[in-house]
Amino acid sequence: MQYARTLWELMERRVDATPDALMAVDEDMGTLTFAEFWAEAELAAAGLAAAGVGAGDVVTWQLPTWIESLVLVAALSRLDVAQNPLPLTLGSAELEAITTRVGTSLLVTPSVLHGVDHETVATAVARRHGAMRVLLADRALPQGDPVVLGRRPVGALPEDQEVRFLFATAGTTAGPKIVRHTDASMLAAARGLCRRLGLIGEDRVAFIAPVTHVTGVVWLLASLESGCASIVCDPLDTERAVEVLAREGVTLAGSDSALHSMYLERQRRQIEPLFPSVRAFVGSGAERSQDLADEVRSVFGVPVLWGYGSTEAPNVTMTSMTDPDDVLRGTEGAPVHGVELRFVGLDGRLCDPGQIGEIRLRAPQLMRGYLDPSLNRTAFDDDGFFCTGDLGFLDDTGNLVVTGRTDEIVVRRGGSVPVKVLEQLLRDDLPG
Repeated sequence: MQYARTLWELMERRVDATPDALMAVDEDMGTLTFAEFWAEAELAAAGLAAAGVGAGDVVTWQLPTWIESLVLVAALSRLDVAQNPLPLTLGSAELEAITTRVGTSLLVTPSVLHGVDHETVATAVARRHGAMRVLLADRALPQGDPVVLGRRPVGALPEDQEVRFLFATAGTTAGPKIVRHTDASMLAAARGLCRRLGLIGEDRVAFIAPVTHVTGVVWLLASLESGCASIVCDPLDTERAVEVLAREGVTLAGSDSALHSMYLERQRRQIEPLFPSVRAFVGSGAERSQDLADEVRSVFGVPVLWGYGSTEAPNVTMTSMTDPDDVLRGTEGAPVHGVELRFVGLDGRLCDPGQIGEIRLRAPQLMRGYLDPSLNRTAFDDDGFFCTGDLGFLDDTGNLVVTGRTDEIVVRRGGSVPVKVLEQLLRDDLPG
């Protein structure tokens, strides 16, 4: 396992350790070793620098789950700019609102993808924006001479680092919140993931989630920390993704219920094991189907591992291969290293052990706060714990059980009950 203060420093250490090991492979059998990934990132960083990108800039990018997208993440890290990954599904109004709020100087987007004309949308937003430029990246990034980059400065201590990642949360009536992360907070999330999953260089990990989500960057960093390879697939083409994962010998497959269902459906159509080397499936998403997870376990003989986290604090808890069935079935796993959890009742008092309360946390992977400082006044308590708005408790084995949201409770005499708890009680009482 490699440790570093910044993404770029981690990449350099990984290249020193395993330069010729496979770093990524995609649907078209395009591959990069760790040394090749570093070299491509250097060339792209130099090309972006020649195009005027430099310290203090904010680069917004909207790219699919491509190897080139991972190269862009590393290249922007080399330049010490803040990067703002955004999903391709955003409409023109949402894109304009976010780029205006973060102060985007460069917008990177494909020209046309899946029948959508992203170039026209980006160009129109840039014209109204004023100072923003557009860079079209259709499976290619600008390249330049790395000599112009100079030496990379030594990474600062975590508490002294500048914000390098700006993620937009899911939209609300007030618009998405902009979450601020440093290299250190993202590295902490990746480190917890590596430890809990036991990632090693021989692993072949399914990289199907949108690369613009916080988990996309976390998985990239996990690859650099552990030396594992990423099988990069388009999340919109699940049929082909299954074929690619089978072809490349996936060992950790994921990541949501739709994909798990697809794996099961494909396995039922053939006698030979679909994924003969798989050792676990990774679950994600707010809604989990235990029946589906049980079926995956029955058919493939390996567990589905779940975790708890958010854009503000990724990978807070996670189950592991060594957890017994009751932990895998009923919890989100134990807190990863460095995470502090507390549970607070509606009256503002700390809950007794096992009592349901709002989940609050402090952790090295916790964001530096929202871009809008007014949001931070209610997001954190007086002790610096982040108020998640989720309800839950730690069971007697130290694993997190999430029961609902603070806005999904029923107040009754003598206390309050989460809606999910009531729903489960009603299901248990129904005949059959």
